[in-house]
Amino acid sequence: MTRRGVIFPSRFLCAASLLLMTVGVHAQDGAPLSLERALQTADTPHPDLQIAEAERDLALADQAFAGARNDFSVTLEGRLQGARSSLPSANFSADNSVRLAARKNLLDFGRSENSIGAARAVSEVRARSLLEVRDQRRIDIMARFFDVLMADLRYVADSEFMTVAFLNFDRGRDQFSQKLLSKVDLIELEARFQNLLVKRNESQLQQRLTRALLADAMNQPGQLVSDLEDPKLPGNERVLPAYEALNALIEQSPKLQSSKQLLEASRQRMEALRAENNPSLDAEAEANDYANRKLQGRDAVRAGIVLSWPLYQGNRNASQLAREQAQFHKLQAEAERLKRNVSQSVLRLLMEAEQLQKSARNAAKVQVDFRDLSLERARAQYEVELKTNLGESSAFTVEAKLRQRSVEYQLALTLAKLEALLGQPLPKPDVK
Repeated sequence: MTRRGVIFPSRFLCAASLLLMTVGVHAQDGAPLSLERALQTADTPHPDLQIAEAERDLALADQAFAGARNDFSVTLEGRLQGARSSLPSANFSADNSVRLAARKNLLDFGRSENSIGAARAVSEVRARSLLEVRDQRRIDIMARFFDVLMADLRYVADSEFMTVAFLNFDRGRDQFSQKLLSKVDLIELEARFQNLLVKRNESQLQQRLTRALLADAMNQPGQLVSDLEDPKLPGNERVLPAYEALNALIEQSPKLQSSKQLLEASRQRMEALRAENNPSLDAEAEANDYANRKLQGRDAVRAGIVLSWPLYQGNRNASQLAREQAQFHKLQAEAERLKRNVSQSVLRLLMEAEQLQKSARNAAKVQVDFRDLSLERARAQYEVELKTNLGESSAFTVEAKLRQRSVEYQLALTLAKLEALLGQPLPKPDVK
């Protein structure tokens, strides 16, 4: 009679080792990638960063354009014209000339000041958006990094479940050939094995997919990393502050600060449009040369102060002002909605972190402890040939550790999102 203790371990270890060899088959050689090294790629060129940088540069260009509105200007002008004097007997005669004029605005009563202020506010918003994109890139890399670790653990667990199902099916075939098992029971064992085989293969595909997504997040498309170092995540142990302490920091949120600056930019654009009806004071100097002028009066050099006052501009300025006023009211409503959304997000993330840190973490730890004890019991029973469920107990142990690590990864991500939303590290709670 064949001993169960001889068949099971040899087949199990061979199958398991063969399956585990496929982990990381699509990866590159080298030392395990740490989370710190992965996060260092957040500042490398990436489409998201390049878009944010381009928007910042556009805003800086608009600011420079607004500042150049009153720059010193020089104009060269040539005229081919005819003229006549006011005398009754005068005829038209050539009055060609060349004119070199220089002009500098001295005072425009608010046009330039408000235009520059609006452009500066927008450029500061774009610069802050660039920092937000960098923060989001770090969160994205962290999430993709954790996805790979989870996919690897999921693959190991599914591989062990599949191996156990295969061994049960293989043993069932032996029993069926000996008339010790019915056809229905054998098909049931095979169906379970096939289902777990499909699940294992899906886990293997997920390993490659998560590595591809991590490579894209790190701006290294196609460079799939083989081994990842499981991070220790010491920040998960911090004591979380009260919601009231975080609520006091909401006004400093980068998103709310950007919203306020967009409102200020719109307000200053309205002031600039209102100032279009104000006068303008310019200093002007010119030099003239007349080719064949027969008329009296030859101002070779002229200088003076010019006051311009627009009396009527049609409906152009009024319609632009009305449009900007509507935009201002829209931004006001969006700012109020954003403030509420940020407050709700802070509360949701804080509650999620508290739940993960307390309930979920404790539940996962108890499950790991239970599975570790069950594995030890299964080993002891296996050694005395009472049961052959050692493989399944090992798979449940891996699954419990998968759940435990999932809690830690989710907690780290939640805390990172909370800090990015507030734009600063979490404050330390008061200890009384």
